[in-house]
Amino acid sequence: MLFNSFEYIFLFLPIVTFIYFYLNKKRLLYVSKLWLLLSSLFFYSWWNVSYLPLIVISILLNYFIGRSLSSTNTTKYKKVVLIFGIICNVGFLGYFKYTNFFISSLNTLGANLKLLEIGLPLAISFFTFQQIAFLVDSYHKETREYNFLNYSLFVTFFPQLIAGPIVHHKEMMPQFAEYRNKLFNYRNQAIGLFIFSIGLFKKVILADHFAIWATEGFDTLDKLSMIEGWIVSLSFTFQLYFDFSGYMDMATGAALLFNIKLPINFNSPYKALNIQDSWNRWHITLGKFLYRYIFMPLNRFLLKRVFIPLNIKKYVKLRTNISLLLLFLISGLWHGAGWTFIFWGFLHGAATVLHRLWKHTGSKMNKVLAWFVTFNFINFSMVFFRASDFNDAFKILEAMFGFNGIILPERILSYINLPSYDAITYNQLALTDIDGAIKFLIIGFIITLCFKNTNELIERFKPTWYTLLFTLILFIYSLLHITKVSEFLYFNF
Repeated sequence: MLFNSFEYIFLFLPIVTFIYFYLNKKRLLYVSKLWLLLSSLFFYSWWNVSYLPLIVISILLNYFIGRSLSSTNTTKYKKVVLIFGIICNVGFLGYFKYTNFFISSLNTLGANLKLLEIGLPLAISFFTFQQIAFLVDSYHKETREYNFLNYSLFVTFFPQLIAGPIVHHKEMMPQFAEYRNKLFNYRNQAIGLFIFSIGLFKKVILADHFAIWATEGFDTLDKLSMIEGWIVSLSFTFQLYFDFSGYMDMATGAALLFNIKLPINFNSPYKALNIQDSWNRWHITLGKFLYRYIFMPLNRFLLKRVFIPLNIKKYVKLRTNISLLLLFLISGLWHGAGWTFIFWGFLHGAATVLHRLWKHTGSKMNKVLAWFVTFNFINFSMVFFRASDFNDAFKILEAMFGFNGIILPERILSYINLPSYDAITYNQLALTDIDGAIKFLIIGFIITLCFKNTNELIERFKPTWYTLLFTLILFIYSLLHITKVSEFLYFNF
């Protein structure tokens, strides 16, 4: 079930919310929590009920492993249990997400293996990482859970189940245990609907419109001019931004209806002045997970197993840069089972290392220039993130850098008397509705760079007639433009 579908907006969400608070009002606290769990499992299985047993098995396995970690003080035994739990989770994720990728890679090297009929279970990357974090936190005695209902709800709470944020047990379950959170809160309801409406607008009006030009350029047209190449690449860059930002707003809004505050996961990344700042603003909970549970252990491993044996332990910067590069390669592979995703991760890893080297020189860059370089690097790398293969990516890049020539619309001559050059021709462009694309790109730049983000709006929210009118306008306008239900891009990761 999708956040931007009529059945979710008008049936599932209001019914689940009403019954949840009704049960709490009757002091049926256990039943209300069970109702929320069953509703979340129903929400998950709506997409494909055949994947429901998989998430249930994953929950059962990690719950009992977590209990085992919390109930013993034997360090050696706990380490064995933790390693077993991590291997099970990574193996579970690897089988469903990467088996056919590795088979395809072997086939390109000359093997002749048959691809397996494996579908990608919805949200597997997110609930797997979330449970790995729980096991590691249990190992370090930072959290514990002996109630299976609580743990199941922690994993499956539907606003954050499909595409994050990746939450920690200690962030979520104290909120469910707080008695005042079980009472209907009019302010949280108002904020939740306000933020949900903004997210719906971002998805339906902005992201889905940008998707038209991105899809046409990447998947339909065989050749693009320079202008079309930039329109297509920027369209996907903004599509992904508003798609994920819209999802996070709708998830945050839906959670607030239950008086649950999700951690901030998106904070205007296109305002960033360097690549590190961009990553600190985009999918924040994933970045924290990668840093704590992958980068830090990887850094320690390189020190103990490589640098100390080779007597080069003083090269701290080198070790950190190697760890960063490996971390971003893993991040690329997490986002998608394809070499273009891995190369995208390599680009961001290399850019982060270069940024660190630049910082150590003590040099500074003008803020406008810093933003321009950062944004254009992000836009360039997004070509590989979106492309189905390298040929697809090179098609867009060749157009962007003018290798296919510069074609300007014929009608521009009626406005401006331009001189003629051999490299510039005037013809009808293949991409549909160029004017509409340019208008949306201008709107995209204005919204991402000039407007406050939803985190800032929540802090300054006041339940006035103005905010009510604004919410209704966004909500109704978005509903009127839902002609077809499109899934969120991060559902594929």
